[in-house]
Amino acid sequence: MNACGIFLVCLVGCVLSKPEDKKYTTKYDNVDIDTILKSERLLKNYVHCLLEKGNCTPDGAELKKHLPDALLTDCSKCSDVQKNGSKKIIRYLIDNKPEWYKELEAKYDPEGSYKAKYDKELKEKSA
Repeated sequence: MNACGIFLVCLVGCVLSKPEDKKYTTKYDNVDIDTILKSERLLKNYVHCLLEKGNCTPDGAELKKHLPDALLTDCSKCSDVQKNGSKKIIRYLIDNKPEWYKELEAKYDPEGSYKAKYDKELKEKSA
């Protein structure tokens, strides 16, 4: 399996879009996120791509390109599969790889606005 996965499906809704499209492509909606999350190597490759610490696969480069827009627009161009996958990946990183999550947060959410919204959403679901 190539490394087409993590934040790809993740922060996934963020992957590949054509300028005239209102939604991101659903090309990667069938990627098995659980497999990626269980593979330290795949997960690390995507994190390093997003942090500019390593090379990106073509799909990783597309993810990196669209991730800021997806965060800014609250994933409004994401499919439901992409939104759910994004939440799953974020939750996994927070719970299991907090150091990677903090690095990604520092790069993509330096003011903490996305984190604040995400935390609020988690609290509402827990109540």
